[in-house]
This record gives sequence, C-alpha cells and structure tokens, in this order.
Amino acid sequence: MTTVAAFDVDGTVTRRDCVVPFMRRVTGARRVVPRLAARPDRLLPLVARRDRDQLKALAAAAAFRGQTEATLLDEGIAFADVVHADWLRSDTLQRLRAHLEAGDRVVFVSASFEVYLRPLGALLGIDEALGTRLEIRDGIATGALDGPNCRGREKVRRLHEWLDHEDLDRAKVHVVAYGDSAGDRELLADADTAHWMTRDGRAA
Repeated sequence: MTTVAAFDVDGTVTRRDCVVPFMRRVTGARRVVPRLAARPDRLLPLVARRDRDQLKALAAAAAFRGQTEATLLDEGIAFADVVHADWLRSDTLQRLRAHLEAGDRVVFVSASFEVYLRPLGALLGIDEALGTRLEIRDGIATGALDGPNCRGREKVRRLHEWLDHEDLDRAKVHVVAYGDSAGDRELLADADTAHWMTRDGRAA
C-alpha cells in the first residue's frame, strides 16, 4: 500500500505564518490593506465572523493586483529561500524527511500561496505542493484567487484531485496528515493517521 504524507505548512512545517509576510514582501508595505483598515464598516464584520476566506481574498486583491507573473515568481522563489533557511520547524522537518527516506509520497496541502509553496517543496524534495492559487491573465495578476482558498474542505478536495491525477486509488492509499489549526480539521479527519502538531513539537 502506498503511503502519502500530507503536511499543512503554516505553523506545521514552519514556525510562523507565511501568507502575510509574503504579501508584505510583494507590496513593500508594512500594512497590506490600509484602505480596508480605514473602512471598519467593511472589515470588522468579516473579522467578527472569522471569515478567513473573504479576508484573504480582499488582502490578495490589495497585495497582488497589477503585479506581473514574472515578479511574483521571482518573489516566490526568494521567499521560499527565506522560509527554507530560517522558518522551518526542526521536528516537522525530521518527520517529513523520515517519510521521504521510507519512500512515501509527500505533499503540502496548505492555504499558503502556491507561488512560494512550489519552490519550497522543490527545496525539500517533496512530490507536490497544493495551495491557494493566484489568478493570472496576460501575465498580470488580477488580484483575485484562482479557485477557493485552500483550507478546510478544499484541502481534502485538492488532495483527492492530486491522488486521482497520480492514478492513486484513495481506498488503496494510507494517508498520514499533519496539521495544527482549525483549517486542517477536515484534512485530519479524512486521513487514515492524523497528527495534530502542537507548539512544543509533539504530534498529538
């Protein structure tokens, strides 16, 4: 039976969130959405509802609209280098490497942006990096997300989509999932073996 290890990234593979730092890097601004902050009537209801999908969509529009695809790819590679050098959790990295050494298939399934997840995955030698995509038209980012934010049920859908693409029958695959937040609950529930990663390095 094939084993597939599915890792969340923010807080699981890394010691910190990657999404906001990447937005700040691309914009060169400390605050990603200053215009939204000035409109509490629009922002506060989303915060109160903890509507992370809509908040992320608004922030992505503010950060990426008008950026060239080439710029985003360059920034994604550079950011992946930073994450790889300084932000990885040593305990999770050991687990990831153990899966690779055992010959398991290893994938990222994360709400982080694919534009830096893919080069980070390449640095770590994993099979695939599934994340949130940015819409690009004629080489320019529209500011919209290309598909749903990759969290919650979307993580499960994207993982199953990848399994189908790889001709891997889910019924014949042993999925081991690692996550640390509410956005990982569905992925962990779908896995055959689930590990809730705690801040002190234990896999609960």
